Parts: sequence; C-alpha cells; structure tokens
Amino acid sequence: MSTLHHHPDCLFCRIVQGEIPATVVYRNDHVLAFRDITPAAPQHVLIIPVKHIASLSDLEPEDLDIAGHILLAAQVVAEKTGVLSSGYRLVFNNGTDALQSVFHIHGHLIGGKRMGWPPFPGEAAQHG
Repeated sequence: MSTLHHHPDCLFCRIVQGEIPATVVYRNDHVLAFRDITPAAPQHVLIIPVKHIASLSDLEPEDLDIAGHILLAAQVVAEKTGVLSSGYRLVFNNGTDALQSVFHIHGHLIGGKRMGWPPFPGEAAQHG
C-alpha cells in the first residue's frame, strides 16, 4: 500500500499494513474486513477501505469506487459469517456525536441475532 494513502497514527491503517494483528474475514485490493475486538453481536465485522479516509464526510468524488467496494464486500462478509440469509445490519458512524471512535471509514457488519429498532431506546422514531 502506498504511504500516500496511509496515516501512520491510524489504528486501522496499521492493521492494513500488518503492524497490528487482526482476524481477517475478507480482503481484496480495495477493502479489508476483520472481526471487531468488542463485538456487539455474534457476528461483528468491520469493513474498511485500504486507503485512509477519515470519515464519510471526507469522501471525495474520486472515492466513489472505494465506497462501492465497501458495500459489495458486505455481501461477501455476510456470506462468510453465515448471516446473508438471516439478515444483517451495516452501520457507519460519522463524527463524534455518532460515536465514531476510529477516524478511518469503517462499516460495522453485525448479525447473528434479532435486532431491535430504534437505535435510541425510549425515544420514538420512524424509519423506512
């Protein structure tokens, strides 16, 4: 990976580089998917771009292909983890209010148990 697209202080860039171990579920030239170390469900995998992009708000038009690869990887990861047919949730936290804790885009693919809605217990919410 080019160091141009790698931030040396980024935890996820260090995982991409192999400096920090991770349990890899899937990898290609564009994305890396690995198990979350604090899973919120029986299946909890993070899908990240190999290129360092801090947040969804930092995506540029030239990153369109990367964004597509992340979404396509979700299907592969769901199949590999056995939740493709039962269902899964793909969550992206963007910014501090959304509880983004690592500033490198990452989708949380979670599944393996029935989930509830809304994400804010006790507050009425509509979705669709």
